[in-house]
Amino acid sequence: MSETRSDGELLCAVAADADRGAFEELYRRYAPWLTARLRGRCADPGVVDDVVQETFLAIWRGKARYREDIDVAGWLWRIGSRRLIDALRGDGARGRLRQALARLRHRDEASAEERVLAGVEHGDLAGALVRLSPELRAVLQATVIDGLTTREAAVLLGIPPGTVKTRAMRARKQLREELA
Repeated sequence: MSETRSDGELLCAVAADADRGAFEELYRRYAPWLTARLRGRCADPGVVDDVVQETFLAIWRGKARYREDIDVAGWLWRIGSRRLIDALRGDGARGRLRQALARLRHRDEASAEERVLAGVEHGDLAGALVRLSPELRAVLQATVIDGLTTREAAVLLGIPPGTVKTRAMRARKQLREELA
């Protein structure tokens, strides 16, 4: 019976030898998890499926470089979340609003953020959030909704902690201005 390889060993085998078996094992381990995480951010299953495929295709083609000193799940999440932001950026504000509303409709239990949005007159807070750039919205989602620290958000988004702080400050300022 063969020994189960670690995630890092699988990624090294994919990178060094284009080991299809290692790639398939990595896909089986992480594709369902990545899909579930991305569906929490995007209500369109077609977009999510495309992003998951693009993420793993980037790994197979060697466009995504893995360093052995970092967590595989965080590394995959960073690639997938960046590709999702790119996909949403191309869809325009109307498409993002449609996705945000669809996400709100498809959850069984409303989160605290959803209850706040439901209590605000149509367009105020929801509209202000939609008008944030995808980069600012991603930082707010990571730090406010997901409850990550600045350092954790930086790792997740693949940006320096100082950039997380700056984007969070810019997002809050823009929201204050629009809601005043």
